[in-house]
Amino acid sequence: MTHSVLLAEDDRPIRTALERALTLEGYQVTAVADGIQALAAAHRERPDVILLDVMMPGIDGLQVCQVLRAEQDRTPILMLTARVETADRIAGLDAGADDYVVKPFEVEEVFARLRALLRRTTAGAAGADGDGAQAAAPDAAEEPGETGGGAEAGGVYEARVADSGVVEAADLRIDGPSRRAWRGERELELTRTEFELLELLARNAGIVLDHSTIYDRIWGYDFGPGSKNLAVYVGYLRRKVDVPGSRPLIHTVRGVGYVLRED
Repeated sequence: MTHSVLLAEDDRPIRTALERALTLEGYQVTAVADGIQALAAAHRERPDVILLDVMMPGIDGLQVCQVLRAEQDRTPILMLTARVETADRIAGLDAGADDYVVKPFEVEEVFARLRALLRRTTAGAAGADGDGAQAAAPDAAEEPGETGGGAEAGGVYEARVADSGVVEAADLRIDGPSRRAWRGERELELTRTEFELLELLARNAGIVLDHSTIYDRIWGYDFGPGSKNLAVYVGYLRRKVDVPGSRPLIHTVRGVGYVLRED
């Protein structure tokens, strides 16, 4: 099956090189040079996935992403950014992007992330099937909510999964078919990746999932021990789920991975 890609990049050499590489990879590519053209093409052609540069003249990539999400357009968006600071990458996620690649990048990484986004789109609302933790990974960074051991560090309990596809863990309620989630009475505004990450953790409540397992389930690709991609997403998800005044649910287990539980 041929997938269509909307590529928006104002740097002509990068745009030309990516357009050629994507075409050779089998994608049907529409390439544009700015945000105004990107919005027009997105409305006109309804691509399967959007590859969007952050820094563009006029309407930048973040604004394009915000407009599409405000229109309820859920087309997966992969951001291209030259900004390496975590706050800058979080701005892209906040705008509604599903993933990002930092420049300079290897084209194979772009291909891998596009394939992962398209697989998740094809899978739709099926969600993760959650079958436990894998072997420990030694590269976990110290973060808020960190503990020093495995599943025995806190109370282990099972998620409740209804026939309707609704998952309940602690005071979280996650409706897979409608892709909506609540903590208590508060509905959470989540991007596609944030929703899938939270659902995976909730389905495996009380079980520590290592980095490789999460990368495989969410992205379909392990970006290796040097990647901070997962840490950025977990940090941003915490900002939405573990708000001040509520009991933290998402915990880092040093040297292993992440777990959702009430301590």
